Amino acid sequence: MAVKKITFNPFQENTYLIYDDSKECVIIDPGCYEPHEKEALKAFMDSEGLRPVRLLNTHCHIDHVLGNAFVSGTWDLDLEIHKDDWVTLKSVSNYCHLYGFDAYELSPEPKRFLEAGDVISFGNTQLDVVFVPGHAPGHVAFVNHKDNYVINGDVLFNGSIGRTDLPGGDIRILEKSIREVMYALPDSYTVYCGHGPETTIGDEKRGNAFFRA
Repeated sequence: MAVKKITFNPFQENTYLIYDDSKECVIIDPGCYEPHEKEALKAFMDSEGLRPVRLLNTHCHIDHVLGNAFVSGTWDLDLEIHKDDWVTLKSVSNYCHLYGFDAYELSPEPKRFLEAGDVISFGNTQLDVVFVPGHAPGHVAFVNHKDNYVINGDVLFNGSIGRTDLPGGDIRILEKSIREVMYALPDSYTVYCGHGPETTIGDEKRGNAFFRA
């Protein structure tokens, strides 16, 4: 099993590719916007001989969905998000120009909604879906219990937490998600973040200045 992180766009958003020996792959939060970013994503896929089978969003803020249309169109993939973030996704076209993304390609609509308790199966890998709102109303994370990691989007960061001042954000709900879902994972689990470097559950429980266990 491999986790590949590629950082895209001015927000320095982390896109994740999860794959194993089967060469089946899921793409999580494609943030590629510029042509060279899209080419970098495709070049890595080609170099590893990967076959993408799922397109997933942890949540639908602009920096995490800029490449949805490219990925969906290139590999004929349906988008999967939580139903509570559909409004977040639809709003991107209303404000993308404010951030200079005038060439934003409208994301496809989701063909399937993710729910807590779902299992994403591909190749020899399984990811459990957990619901962790607060940064965004429909935020989910993807947990691999076999290899001890979580793709957590913008819930936890290395020494920080997701912002809650955007539409749909709520600090009390985010803290509940961290306390009851994220910090319930074993301390050894690696946390792959939507921005910045990885961390572990244990490190954040002990030392996160915004929300210690």
